[in-house]
Amino acid sequence: MINFNNNPRAWIVRLLFAAMAVALIFRLFNLQVWDDKYKVLADDQAIFRKVIYPARGSIVDRNGKAMLYNNVTFDLVVTPSRVTKDMDTAAFCSILGITEQDFEKELNKVLFKNGKQKPGVYKAQISKELNARLQENMYLFPGFELAERSMRSYPESSGALLLGYLSEVSPAMLENPRFASYRQGDYVGMSGLENVYEEELRGTRGVQYLVRDVMNRPRDAYKDGAMDTVASGGKELQLYIDAELQAYGEKLMSGKIGSAVAIDPQTGGILAMVSAPSFDPNLLTGEDKGRHFADLNKMATKPLFNYATQAFYPPGSTFKPITGLVGLDVGAITPSFGYPCAGGYYACGKRIGCTHSGHGHAANLKVALANSCNAYFCDVFRKIVDMPKFGGVHKGLETWYEYMNHFGFGHPLGVDITSEGGGLIPDSSFYNNMYRGGSWNSCNMAIVGMGQGEVTVSPMQLANSMCMIANKGFFYTPHLVKSIGGDAKHPKLKKYLEKHQTTNISATDYQAVIDGMEMVVTNGTGRVAQLPGIAVSAKTGTVENYALLFGKKTKLDNHSVFVCFAPKDNPRIAIAVVVQNAGYGATWAGPVASLMMEKYLTDSVKRKPLEEKMFHANLVKKYTYTIDSLQRIKDKLRWEMKMADKEGQIAMTKRGDTLLVNTMLEKFYHLKK
Repeated sequence: MINFNNNPRAWIVRLLFAAMAVALIFRLFNLQVWDDKYKVLADDQAIFRKVIYPARGSIVDRNGKAMLYNNVTFDLVVTPSRVTKDMDTAAFCSILGITEQDFEKELNKVLFKNGKQKPGVYKAQISKELNARLQENMYLFPGFELAERSMRSYPESSGALLLGYLSEVSPAMLENPRFASYRQGDYVGMSGLENVYEEELRGTRGVQYLVRDVMNRPRDAYKDGAMDTVASGGKELQLYIDAELQAYGEKLMSGKIGSAVAIDPQTGGILAMVSAPSFDPNLLTGEDKGRHFADLNKMATKPLFNYATQAFYPPGSTFKPITGLVGLDVGAITPSFGYPCAGGYYACGKRIGCTHSGHGHAANLKVALANSCNAYFCDVFRKIVDMPKFGGVHKGLETWYEYMNHFGFGHPLGVDITSEGGGLIPDSSFYNNMYRGGSWNSCNMAIVGMGQGEVTVSPMQLANSMCMIANKGFFYTPHLVKSIGGDAKHPKLKKYLEKHQTTNISATDYQAVIDGMEMVVTNGTGRVAQLPGIAVSAKTGTVENYALLFGKKTKLDNHSVFVCFAPKDNPRIAIAVVVQNAGYGATWAGPVASLMMEKYLTDSVKRKPLEEKMFHANLVKKYTYTIDSLQRIKDKLRWEMKMADKEGQIAMTKRGDTLLVNTMLEKFYHLKK
């Protein structure tokens, strides 16, 4: 009989070890005899584990119209460690139409990328014909398998940048906690909505276990599918985007560089987000996706760059309504304030030109907006920052800076799109760095009041500021997605339901500016935006444009800018359009904005001659390509200097590129003239 009284602790320890041994033996017995799950995972020679990829969630426009479709395609996947030496390489190469050298090259790519044990994509999105030929011969090629995928196709061939594209997850992405559940060979949204809403669109993978036949071909379900798991499709995204308006805007902006952004002021929903030049999103699918991406990336017009959210411009005269609003709110002016402009602003010792010189064209705020008087708004801006109650121009500028932030300038808005930038709103520290010792005053920045100088904004920010004016003081963060899986209050959309009323500017002050913007259309510079029976408020902008080419400030053609919203008293749409290097705001940006507004509000377009003019205009300047070449040379020179480890190499690079740069600069000035 065991006596526990002699040393009870020793016996307790012995019993614990005995219990652990029994548990371990039971677990091993369970794994090896009873539990088929682990047997299946270990014995891949007899049982084939097939991953079932779910259909990605669909994306539809505000009216339920599909903006893309899912197509079933196949990737040829390889696990290098399972490729045997006696594999019939000649037959494999014959089916794929490649040489044995190509076979080794592609296999080494997967090996280098994933290692021996992990499967990787050998050939992506193969054709139906190739898939059919491979299906009957896969038993000849150990280590290779066909993975079924759900890929995208685009019926309207529009909205490429806002929708985004799919590609194989990269090794670097796999190190990101966001993609911890992915494995090499999985596809993921790389940009646009596909990336931002990846978790919602992706769905859940399933697994199917199949028994291999004597020819090593997966055939029947293992245990009648008892161990299989079902794939679950991704959730549908419904957008605020109007697919017809998006396609129409892209057509209007063809032959141009720039952007057109339309927003519903009542919700912040983006109705159209055009970046020009656009491209067919179908180019970034299929076997030739990589080549097409490289070709698009090389283009001087930069179609892969989102001009709506990543391009920043001085807003020009479209900024004047904002200057007027701040002036009214701080008490620097009243709606009746006038300025005796005689063709320019001279109060700072040098002329700032104005396009009007006749008496009375800046008699009050409404008239000054209608005629877009530069002198008036330079004076208003100086009155704002120099107000005695602020205690000096430095603090006055900080007050103005806060207003600009409230209007959504100087920082990303938080749009549900990848790579949104913030632009620039200069503050006191900016000018302290610009003018050493802080020796600056309101004259150094007077042109900011007319939308020139150091301030830069994106077309998205401009459109959002029009929403704030149209709503008389509030806006919703612009966003593309209306609902996720039918849920308009999905947690991911919560922040877009919040109303932002960040200033206390009175409705009376907003009304004064809105009335002035209406006068722009009825009697001023924006008559092109007139629509029968619809009151439109708008503002034209002609933006001076400079480029810094190898340290030399060079004047280019002006940017054409236009902002508007309508109907004036019950706004349903706000638009901002920028057409680069195109001239006056009313000549090019104005018609694009006006036609888009007409299309959305009336569901038709009656001004066919104006429409045809926009469709067929080519405003891409020849020097665009020269500037792009100069930038590429500059980037190459930087890279060469970074990589070179000897002064002689650097000198040779400099001499060779200097000759090329000089030639390109001569070509640029010739083209510009």
